Amino acid sequence: MDWDALCFNVATLIAGVFVLDYGADKFIDHTVIVGRRLGISQTVIALLTAGAEWEELAVVVAAILQHRSPLALGNVMGSTISNILGAFSLGLVFHPQGLEFDRSAKLYSALLLLVTTLFVMLAFFDQLNPIFGGVLIAIFALYVVSIIFAIYKGIASAPELSDSDSDGEYSDSNDGESVNHTTISENSPLLENEHTPSSTDKGTRRSRSLAYHIFQLILGFISLSLSGYILSHSAVTIADSLHFSGTVFGLTVVSFATTLPEKLIAILSGSRGHGGIMAATTAGSNIFLLTLCVGVVAVAGYQVQEADSFVLFELVAVWVSSLLFCVVIFLGMGRNAGVVLLAAYLGFLCLEFTVYRR
Repeated sequence: MDWDALCFNVATLIAGVFVLDYGADKFIDHTVIVGRRLGISQTVIALLTAGAEWEELAVVVAAILQHRSPLALGNVMGSTISNILGAFSLGLVFHPQGLEFDRSAKLYSALLLLVTTLFVMLAFFDQLNPIFGGVLIAIFALYVVSIIFAIYKGIASAPELSDSDSDGEYSDSNDGESVNHTTISENSPLLENEHTPSSTDKGTRRSRSLAYHIFQLILGFISLSLSGYILSHSAVTIADSLHFSGTVFGLTVVSFATTLPEKLIAILSGSRGHGGIMAATTAGSNIFLLTLCVGVVAVAGYQVQEADSFVLFELVAVWVSSLLFCVVIFLGMGRNAGVVLLAAYLGFLCLEFTVYRR
């Protein structure tokens, strides 16, 4: 084993996580600001950013470009498990009181269970081909359109904004619009400066033009793309050095690293009593992963070696985690359920590194 190469790639993987966080903050925050400046609905912008996994899509595309589709699919499957058993569980553990999820959270959790069941069936019967990949991408498009339509008709409100009154809103004195900083971005100070009407920031706000925010948005997207390449390339090298399959490494280390922002959001929203935000972010992220990201992998062509093929245990883990998420939402379970989910996640990681180590 080349220890120097291994240590270098471990350090590169850690650096890639920091680049990922930086890129995600830039991309999400400035997307919101540009949308507001251009008069685009902030509700729609918040829904497509706070509940979307653009950084995961960047990792998937980078892995596909390196002809490592098992790593891409393993990362998607591992992230869906990590979002529920690793992130959502932490939100339940840190929630100060009993939970009561609203109608929107229950609707999204049921939709997630249906999407997960479809993915598991396609994967089990080896139908992840370009045709069904296109179907999954079309489902994602219909999902986005349906949410926009529901918001427009007033049938359902965006869950990311449902608890905005309890956390306070920051208003922009220039355009008279308000945005909830906590629920739209990942607690980045950028939006706080953008929306807090302090005397020291007014001059800075006025000096920052639309072109500045568009440039920052592009910079964030480039950082996301760069982090995807760094994470996938270093993960492949580490997996080869440790003789792990790309699927296993994507299911464990890469998925854990790329869902660190979701874990932070879950802890903060849970500790502040925003159960609806926590649930909707988890459901929206997983729907994004199992439709758009899996669809991209399938359209690109999922060709896998025997050592990199996923096993039935991993598909069962993906489906059971979605089922448990749905049960917790509908029954309004709290801290004890969070402890059980977190213990299940630790058990899953242990089994992947021991029994199912390929």
